[in-house]
Amino acid sequence: MPELQALIAEVTHRCPLHCVYCSNPLAMRDTSEELSTEQWASVFREAAQLGALQLHLTGGEPLARHDLTDLIGAARSSKLYVNLITSGVGLNDARLDELVAAGLDHLQLSFQDSTQRTADLYAGTRAHVLKLRLAAMIRRHRIGFTVNMVVHRDNIGRLPEMIALAEELGPQRLEIANVQYYGWAFENRAALLPTREQVRESIAIIEEAQQRLAGRMRIEFVLPDYYARYPKPCMGGWGNHLLLIDPAGYALPCHAARVIPDLVFERVVDRSLESIWCDSAVFNRFRGEEWMQEPCRSCDRRHLDFGGCRCQAMMLVADAYATDPACTLSPRHSVVEQALEETQRERPVPLVAKDLVFRIQRSAP
Repeated sequence: MPELQALIAEVTHRCPLHCVYCSNPLAMRDTSEELSTEQWASVFREAAQLGALQLHLTGGEPLARHDLTDLIGAARSSKLYVNLITSGVGLNDARLDELVAAGLDHLQLSFQDSTQRTADLYAGTRAHVLKLRLAAMIRRHRIGFTVNMVVHRDNIGRLPEMIALAEELGPQRLEIANVQYYGWAFENRAALLPTREQVRESIAIIEEAQQRLAGRMRIEFVLPDYYARYPKPCMGGWGNHLLLIDPAGYALPCHAARVIPDLVFERVVDRSLESIWCDSAVFNRFRGEEWMQEPCRSCDRRHLDFGGCRCQAMMLVADAYATDPACTLSPRHSVVEQALEETQRERPVPLVAKDLVFRIQRSAP
């Protein structure tokens, strides 16, 4: 049985932002469905007993939970390394002091761009200036600090400015993450997917920065799946190392798993976490290799990428068992090539996110 290494806790779907690339499900959990403090504390204990070492608190926006300090304290009591993934909205000096005192080990702060106008545009609210102030607060504490810059077609050309901003903010780690096309991002793919030339230029810019800043700031780059030669080892393999609990307590192998229509998810309030992890039909569905189709079944890379993302296969070709179409070896890779071809066409595209609709006017790439 695979050993659980990390728990991803979506403690709420509430969020003050309206990001057009949000990976949360289009139908989100209501506040009334959220697990209580005590129920989350029980989940953390069970995860630690299964061998988990890390807890990633995410959402939505975890700071929307008034009991976040208690949740972090409960995780520390279970000896979990606690990472908070946040937009920063709802954080101030006093609250940060409380979170760190409770046991917060690491904070990952997201940015939508290097400039206030465009960052606030894509966040759907005014948050950029707050994030800049928060960086100085975070540096005063002895916790890990990561800046996450989300890039897409309309801001990838400002990568040098984003890297320069990160240098000013002073994190130990900068993650430059291309949008991955799930949830709202899939709905807005035509507007967000960068062009081939943009991706080529971005790789050169990042490689130069990695060399220049080696030893000062670690820079990681997440390529768009659609431009990779081989698919990413999604979540380290389905049900291999990571487990996600949604706000209502449903256990999922990944945040997008609900796009696969015949899966029946179980709640941690109805069944033990160990039983779900080890015995549930959902977590065993794509473990091992028996489920694989060709060319995955005989591919030398099957132990590295596990056939790619099951959810992406479902979304692109309506077959969760298929080789991830992002893989160049997939017999259905043409659907990805077609999507990339669409990006070369220049036209205004409406963007939609959480009840907001707006249109951007784009200059030629």
